[in-house]
Amino acid sequence: MDSIYYLIMIGFFFGTAAWLLFIWAVRSGQFDDPEAPKYRMLDDDDDEPVKPARPTTKKKP
Repeated sequence: MDSIYYLIMIGFFFGTAAWLLFIWAVRSGQFDDPEAPKYRMLDDDDDEPVKPARPTTKKKP
């Protein structure tokens, strides 16, 4: 009969630990935007900004 009390206490301990880890994860921003990563791979990263042309300098004779 004593073992059931130990099991209940262990269950409460693990349940509380899991709940605290979940609260920490939510507050630290782990679940901010779960939809964005699957669309991020579709973005094309080849679009680089166009660099301005270098001005040509004329040599004086």
